[in-house]
Amino acid sequence: MSIQVILTDIEGTTTSLSFVKDVLFPYADQQMHDFVVAHRQDPVVAKLIDDVRLETGNAVLSLAQAIAQLRQWIAEDKKVTPLKALQGLLWEAGYRQGDFTGHVYADAARQLQAWHQRGLALYVYSSGSVYAQKLLFGYSDAGDLTPLFSGYFDTQIGHKRDAAAYQRIVEAIGVPASTILFLSDIREELDAAQQAGLKTCCLVRENQSVEGLVHPWVVDFDAIAIDAL
Repeated sequence: MSIQVILTDIEGTTTSLSFVKDVLFPYADQQMHDFVVAHRQDPVVAKLIDDVRLETGNAVLSLAQAIAQLRQWIAEDKKVTPLKALQGLLWEAGYRQGDFTGHVYADAARQLQAWHQRGLALYVYSSGSVYAQKLLFGYSDAGDLTPLFSGYFDTQIGHKRDAAAYQRIVEAIGVPASTILFLSDIREELDAAQQAGLKTCCLVRENQSVEGLVHPWVVDFDAIAIDAL
């Protein structure tokens, strides 16, 4: 069956690792304390701090301790849902203030637009929150790309290295798994998607090793031959 849907990762796939590591993460780390303190009475932020307490198993975690835990998770690059949600809120302020724009490779922006015009449905699956995903594409270097996408998935649907997460995505999209092409730079994610029946393609942008890689691989979106997969 031919490809009907493109499901793409963000970090290392549509977007440079350095943008996330060197711009977004440090910004969230630097702004976390002041943001949480200033918005601690906001119901959304208050709930996320409660979620931090649940995540740590410490119901009496103070606000200062919760902030310290959040910053530690940033340093450790933990894929923790309340952290991702708070990062999204922080990054929104940064995007709106023009502190940065969302990096998207030119080839990714070009092909996403071409695939959309061709009638393919485009979805995103990233460890970053759906909110953060929409911000990155909404305030991208190439302008607002959000109209191209039919939907977004994050860790709420499951871990990216778990085949069950991709099975849930297939059910949510409502097409046969074999008609969905998943793009990522992480072979364990590609393995999980393949186990769920999706087609796969690895983006090799940062000179990572392809030794032992069982998935088709390309250096950029322009090299993806949709009709040959």
